[in-house]
This record gives sequence, structure tokens and C-alpha cells, in this order.
Amino acid sequence: MTADDLLAFEAEVARRFEAGEIHAPVHLSGGNEERLIQVFESVGPDDWVFCSYRNHWHALLKGVPREAVMSAILAGRSMTMCFPEHRFFSSAIVTGHVPIAVGVACGLKRSDSDARVWCFVGDMAAETGIFHEAVKYAEGHGLPIQFVIEDNGLSAHSPTAACWGRGDGNCVESYRYELPWPHVNTGKWVNF
Repeated sequence: MTADDLLAFEAEVARRFEAGEIHAPVHLSGGNEERLIQVFESVGPDDWVFCSYRNHWHALLKGVPREAVMSAILAGRSMTMCFPEHRFFSSAIVTGHVPIAVGVACGLKRSDSDARVWCFVGDMAAETGIFHEAVKYAEGHGLPIQFVIEDNGLSAHSPTAACWGRGDGNCVESYRYELPWPHVNTGKWVNF
């Protein structure tokens, strides 16, 4: 797949959407074709790809046949394309795919697989709590997963920086202490 192939595919989707052939929302890609192709050069055939609702190019670059991707779009599944036989999963729920991707990575590690997981999120999704929890868990357990933030500076139509602001990180205070008691009760079993 070349950049021209990807651009031509999205142009066809746009044309067919405007002709009323697609009876559901579509999220078209553009401007990131070269970088996305570079990322996918590292994605192996046994690797899993998890992404959001802007996923047409991801499916094509993962090796899902063009006809299958277009068929799913025409059937109204543009935002929720899943091709398990190609190890490809997407979700229309913002960050809905992130914990699933971490779970698959955990399963791959436990089964001693050489496969990896690639989890794509937008820049606004990367600001959410579930994303940060997933990254922390994956790093803490050495899971075979690579998170890729696709940053277009927008959350829908709002600038991401305007939504979240840019703080200096001074609003969090932390201290460490040792609890002299067990997590719950007193450490002594009591029959009630």
C-alpha cells in the first residue's frame, strides 16, 4: 500500500458517502499517510492492531483486503471494523479498545508468543485516565505492546490543548508512609 493507494481509497469512501451509499458515519484520514506507512513497517503479520473509529488505513496496512474493508464501510461498520482473521480490531468508543489491547498483550506474554500488540489512539484519547492506566500497567508488567498516539491537535472539532490546558504539574502533592495495620481489619481473625 502506497500513500497514493490510501488517499485514493479515502477519496472513494468520501465519494460513496456523499452519493448516499453509506448509511452511517465515516471518519476519513489524511495528512498522516507517510508516517502511518512507516509505523506499519514494524507491524508483523502475527501482531495485533487495535485502533479507534478512524481506522480504514490501519486495516488496509494490516493486510485486510481492500474489498473487505470497503464492504464493511458500505455495510455501515466504518467505525467498528473487526477482522479477527487479520488480528485487527477497532472500536467506536473512545479508548474502548485500549484495555482490550492490554489484555491481548498480557495473553501474548503469558503464552510466550513473539507477537506484539499495536494500539493506536488520538491525542485527546491519550489524555484520558484509561489510557494512562493502560500504559502504566503495560510498562509495569513488560507487556509486548506499543502505543501510538496519532496527534492532529483536535478532539472532534475542539483543539486538544484548549480542552485540557497546559499546567505546570504543581497541583499534585504526594507523600509516602508505612501503614502499621494490614489492608483490612486488624490482622487477627474474629468470628462474628
